[in-house]
Amino acid sequence: MAQYRKQDAKAWAREHVRNQWTTLITPFTPDDEIDEASLRKNIRHIQSLGTAGAGCSWNMGEFWALTREERIRLMEIVADESRAKWHIAAQVTHTSYKEAIALAHQAEALGYDLLILAAPYMVTKTEKAVIEFTKLVAEQTNLGIMFYNSPQFGVVMSAQGLQEICRIPNVMGVKEASFNKEISLETHKLLGKDAVISTPDEWIYWAAQEQGFELQQVMFANTSDWRFDLPGRNHYVQFINQASTGKLDDAFYATHLKAIKDLSDRWWMDTVKKAGGVLPLAMCKYWGELMGMAGGHPRLPILDMAPEDKAQLKQELEAVLTPDLVAGG
Repeated sequence: MAQYRKQDAKAWAREHVRNQWTTLITPFTPDDEIDEASLRKNIRHIQSLGTAGAGCSWNMGEFWALTREERIRLMEIVADESRAKWHIAAQVTHTSYKEAIALAHQAEALGYDLLILAAPYMVTKTEKAVIEFTKLVAEQTNLGIMFYNSPQFGVVMSAQGLQEICRIPNVMGVKEASFNKEISLETHKLLGKDAVISTPDEWIYWAAQEQGFELQQVMFANTSDWRFDLPGRNHYVQFINQASTGKLDDAFYATHLKAIKDLSDRWWMDTVKKAGGVLPLAMCKYWGELMGMAGGHPRLPILDMAPEDKAQLKQELEAVLTPDLVAGG
């Protein structure tokens, strides 16, 4: 567990929350229980890519589909596999502030470094409600918090609303995943010097270079490491780690990443559209399988990919990967 005083959370994050962080999926057995062996295998696979940190039970981890006991068990497994190897953050988002606080206490007891908290979906439709909820949870934990701004939770905070949240002493910063470039840019410009702001897509690095705002020091976090990279061929992690220090290698990106990123963007957007705006969890799980991970089915109400879509993705991904591997990886 990270050693910092609550009031020093922002300073600790500025020093330690850096480079590429992953977000973990939750594999299930055929009878729909947490597949512990597969989860441990996935963690070791991602660690071999050089990833700096991990998010446990984030949106790609299907936290909403897990019981409280399952969320805690997931945190236990991730903590056990991560000790002294990478930093870890637990999502404690819940509609109940009491449950969010209870999960925060569990994460603290298990040695997590920080928390991630989003708006309590369902009834919080105003910024004031989100700010007050975040403040209450933050007061009850010694861990730092990265706030998660995403339309998946039913409300998207403005840059000004995020500024209010970041005034809470142990809120370290924001994962700005609104998918609204204007909000992302405004948030970086308004808060980037005082808090850790992370937009989970590479375009933000070129935007910082062009517009001169504070460099994004961490990709917090996405699935691109384990969807784009293989052990011994970690081009995405290499690129993000360099970009997070201000070294943007356009030629490296064009050679090793652009084709797979373009493929990912197309499948991501098409899948989200088909699902009415829901994150493409099933697509990411299957993509992970194609890269050597344990994926498996999502839990309802998320629907699995159709067999014909899986076959098409497999064909297109293999076509993108093969030339790069032939070229020496």
